[in-house]
This record gives sequence, C-alpha cells and structure tokens, in this order.
Amino acid sequence: MLKQHLQLKLGQKLAPQQIQLMKLIQLHTLEFEEELERELEENPALEIAKEDSKEDEYSSLEDAYQDEGTESIETDFDVNEYLYDDEPSYKTASSNYSPDDEEFDNESLLTEGQSLYDYLTEQIHLVNISKEDLKIAEYLIGNLDTDGYLRREIKSIVDDLAFSQGIYTTKEKVDDILENYVQKLDPPGVGARGLQECLLLQIEKKVSFDKAVSLAANILRFQFDALTNKHYNKIIQKYDIEEDDLKDALDEISKLSPKVGGNFDTQTITINQEIIPDFVIQVKDGQVIPMLNSKNAPTLRVSEEYKDILTTYSHDKNSSEHKQAALFIKQKLDAAKWYIDAINQRQNTLLQTITAIVKFQKDYFITGDEKSLKPMILKDVADITGFDISTISRVVKSKYADTPNGIVYLKDLFSDSLTNDDGEEVSTKEIKTHLQEVINKENKRKPLTDDALVVILKEQGYNIARRTIAKYREQLNIPVARLRKEL
Repeated sequence: MLKQHLQLKLGQKLAPQQIQLMKLIQLHTLEFEEELERELEENPALEIAKEDSKEDEYSSLEDAYQDEGTESIETDFDVNEYLYDDEPSYKTASSNYSPDDEEFDNESLLTEGQSLYDYLTEQIHLVNISKEDLKIAEYLIGNLDTDGYLRREIKSIVDDLAFSQGIYTTKEKVDDILENYVQKLDPPGVGARGLQECLLLQIEKKVSFDKAVSLAANILRFQFDALTNKHYNKIIQKYDIEEDDLKDALDEISKLSPKVGGNFDTQTITINQEIIPDFVIQVKDGQVIPMLNSKNAPTLRVSEEYKDILTTYSHDKNSSEHKQAALFIKQKLDAAKWYIDAINQRQNTLLQTITAIVKFQKDYFITGDEKSLKPMILKDVADITGFDISTISRVVKSKYADTPNGIVYLKDLFSDSLTNDDGEEVSTKEIKTHLQEVINKENKRKPLTDDALVVILKEQGYNIARRTIAKYREQLNIPVARLRKEL
C-alpha cells in the first residue's frame, strides 16, 4: 500500500563555483595554460587585458551585479524570463602571479624516429631467405617487446602462426629462424629470450681472442647466477684467476646493454614536456620570498565590447531575437566574471599555501640541505592556512617550486617524524639522508648489512628498527648489501 509522508533532511551540496575552484587548484601550470586557451576560445566575453590596462579592468561591472554571485546585469527588460535551466559554462584557466619571475619555454618538443620494428623489418628484407621463413621472421619481430626481448613461448607463436597466418611449422623451425636470422640483426642482443641470452649475444659480437672478453663470455654462459648474486670469490676460484682479471671481465660486461631496444622510438612520436615551476621562491637578505609564476598566464578581464553590446540589445524590449541575444551575452559575461573570480581565489589559495610551507621550512630554503627539513604533514599547513586538508593536497599535487637550490617537487617537502635520543622530532627525510650518506661512504668490498646500519644510525641518535632501515633503503632504491658489493 502506497503512503505519502514528509521527510526533512539536512545535507551539504557544493556550489558550481566551489567545484570549479577545486578543479583549478589541482592543475599545474601547463594544464592551466591549456585550459585558459580553451576558455578564451569558448567565451568571447573573456579577454586578455593589455599591458597598459589598470588593475580594476572589470571592476566597472560590480555595479551591474548585486553581489559576487550570479545576479543579472541590469537591463531595460527582464532577461531572467528567458533563462535556461543549465548553469553558465565556466571552466578552468591559468593565471599565476609574481612580479618578476623568469620566462619559461613551455613548448612541447616533438621528436620523430624509427621504431625498432621498422628497423628490424628493413634488415630482414635484405636477408636471403624464403618467403615463408620471411613471414615467420616478421612475425617474430612483431612479437618483440619495447626492450627487444621475445617474452612469448615459441610453442604459442607456432600455434598463432597456424591459426592467424595459415603457416604450419614446428617449434624447431621457429627456433632456427629466431637464432639464425632474427638474433643476427642489429642491434646485437635483439630477439633474446632473457637477460643472460641478451648479454651473450652482445659479447659474442666482440673479438673472441681478447682475454677479458673471453672470460666475460664464459662467466655469462656458465656462471650467470654467481655473477647476478655477486659471488665473486666463487668465480675467482672456478676459473683460477686474479681479482684484476675479474675486474676487467666485469668492466666488459658493464658495457653491455640489458635493453637493446631502448634507443628506439617505439611510438614514432615522443612528446617531452619541460617542467614549469608553479612557484618561484627567492632568498634575499635571509628572507624567503614565495611567489606564483605568472609569465605563462596573462591577466584576464571582462570584455568592454560585450558589455556595450548587452546594453544596446537590452534597450529593445519588443524584439524577441534581441532578448535572446541579450540572454546569451549576459550568460557569457556572468561566466567570464565567475571565471576571473575563480582564478583570483586559486591564486590566493596557492599563495597562502606556499607561504605557509616556506614559513615551516625556512631553514631548508635558505640552506638547501635536506637535513634542515622539518617534519611536516598536510595537517600542519592546513592549520596555518585555515584551509581543509583536501585543499592543501590539491595544491601540492603535481606542483613544483623554483628555488635557489633547484626545482623542488612540493610533495618531497612533506614527511613524517620520529623522535631521536634527545627527545626531538626529526623528519624521516633527514634520517633517509643520513642513511644515504652512510651507504655512500661504506666499503664497497664489504657493504654494510641492515643490522650494521641500525647500529651506526643509533650511534648518530636515530633509534630505528631494522625493518625501518629496510623500508627506507627500498624507498631510496638502494639494494641489499650483497648486491652492493664491488671489487
């Protein structure tokens, strides 16, 4: 049985302006510029202010608006009668601000090159080979990955050739074509089914009567596991050689490439984009001055021409076409003003956030030493600025700062804290820096184990567990002691 009843609910809903602002905040400079260009194209009521324009270019519109919301511009007829249900179309844009930051070239660099597949296919067509074998070779080349390896099982390729190409062959035949044709192509090492085979294919191309090369080939062929595990003493005993002989062989192996296809442009076109800092941080007379990068985003204003057109059309109360035109222009003017307001709010949010970060990490920006970094989390910055933690997260996302010590990724300035023996809170980044320094100075013939690192850092006042050392070491991309061993 159906019943009707009233229910009162209390909820929160984000206004379109708030959603717009959040989208703008998380964009970095390059994305910001692209959105600005798009908005300028879509909204003719929005334009770039000229250099000689005054700061209050669009302030004359304030009297036409009853507040900063979406109130209508005053006209001789009520355009609200013709308002559509859709919200005005305002989107993201760019307008960072600083008085004198550097000019950055943000043009994408397009480079076109030959793919590995094309390079190998050209070569195989120059080989004296039957038509069927050529098709098999081409199919093998097509199955190579971007590093030049054949990762698929030969049996699977044999099945594929039968079903998709109508070529019925055997595993032995495909192996023969791979080893005698594909793996003979340039670059050496292409078509390998693993790292060991890739390195062997390369070393075999070198002069065989060279002692170091011959030893390197034997090590790769028969002692590969000992080599990868750096069991050097085992190799020395196996071949009854001196340590210098092994060093020479290892030097030859180090010249080989584990990814022979890496030098080829696998997508034909590669786009390289330069990092453009969103912030500029200067240090003058012991003071750290944060600014927003503005060279890539000109100042915007509402079009005076469109305001005049609206006034003209609004005087004609009788023409339906003029009313519709006035409605369209009014919506574009509203969207332009909202857009400029959103950019101003974005600038204010970004500037307050970077100011709080600079205040917190002043010593770091002055010295450039990561040991000066203080423990800082998003909540610390949120408490200073009064913004929500999610807002701070959006600000630092994908943002960079140009500092006297180089380009800094903002997220790298945040870290948790640990308490040292003196009861002081220190940044985990500081501990990682000390860990890196200790490992850099270790005796590479006898690298320090994680247990030894625990003892050394404890002597320096950092009482941390072995598992924490292992975690920090992995975060720094430092291998275990066994794999850091050198002769």
